[in-house]
Amino acid sequence: MLQLFTSPSCTSCRKARTWLVAHHIPFSERNMMNEPLTRDELKHILSMTEDGTTDIISTRSKAFEKLDKDLDDLNITELLALLEETPSLLRRPMMVDEKRLQIGFNEDEIRCFLPREIRRIEMRHAQMLSGI
Repeated sequence: MLQLFTSPSCTSCRKARTWLVAHHIPFSERNMMNEPLTRDELKHILSMTEDGTTDIISTRSKAFEKLDKDLDDLNITELLALLEETPSLLRRPMMVDEKRLQIGFNEDEIRCFLPREIRRIEMRHAQMLSGI
């Protein structure tokens, strides 16, 4: 099942939740500020990224600005401990299932969570509309 990791004040999180509900995609939501990701969850998410920490850390966050550490100087154990202790360093929303990871809300990219047959129908419909 799709896991949606959010924070209460995040507009993109609300957009992702609304989109998932509108498209009838079952998901379980967790406020990552109240219930931070575990070390194992963080490892799993990192293993699914293309660019590692660059993909998941919000360099525009206040928590990152206050950070007095260079992330490149941390080993993986130290990094995971920091992310467990400071979940506001993580980009939001995070959506993950068995095969896919989506970080942030992007209406085109979130479609990867639609069942394959629905994506095919939507693709055919879009092609018909564009005259292809």
